[in-house]
Amino acid sequence: MEQYKQEFIEFMVDSGVLRFGEFILKSGRKSPFFMNAGGYVTGTQLRRLGEYYAKAIHNSYGDDFDVLFGPAYKGIPLSVAATMAYSELYGKEIRYCSNRKEAKDHGDAGILLGSPMKDGDRVVIIEDVTTSGKSIEETFPIIQAQGNVEIKGLMVSLNRMERGKGEQSALQEIRQTYGFETGAIVTMEEVVEHLYNKPYKGNIYIDDALKAALDAYYQEYGIK
Repeated sequence: MEQYKQEFIEFMVDSGVLRFGEFILKSGRKSPFFMNAGGYVTGTQLRRLGEYYAKAIHNSYGDDFDVLFGPAYKGIPLSVAATMAYSELYGKEIRYCSNRKEAKDHGDAGILLGSPMKDGDRVVIIEDVTTSGKSIEETFPIIQAQGNVEIKGLMVSLNRMERGKGEQSALQEIRQTYGFETGAIVTMEEVVEHLYNKPYKGNIYIDDALKAALDAYYQEYGIK
């Protein structure tokens, strides 16, 4: 596993963004882990988060894109942080763009924030986590309406590796439905590999009991 992935897993734990226990998800599923990207609140956290996204995006898509699009609302700070980090790490200026929930009719009018998109632009969408694909259903037509724009792919922070609407994961369903690539900084499989029965700062975050709960969860909700 790449060093930045290991660091990102520890960063999620340190930030209280990735937690283990018993949680009821919006879907109604009872999960032994929970991720809340709203836990990234400081300048240092956002700077580091942007760097991890930039490394994962570069690893997946190289420099073959022009715009990072972050769907409102959580995607807005993600796109800004990752755009800044990409410039610093790889020396290429990437533009950021996000949407408003409601179009503005004065001043900087329209439905977009940040850079406008134009014909020929290549776009990477950036999100925190995707469990149902609902935000992409809303985002896809907004991007397509901007002209002859190519969506290169989607990058999320954590691939939960569980079923979406059918037998595939939400990321697999998005890839099949819209025809662009999907990726994640880390997968839950990598999280387990890095933390299972391995002490981190004096704690064991995934012990045998939690590993059994994770195995049972994926037995029921995991992708085939």
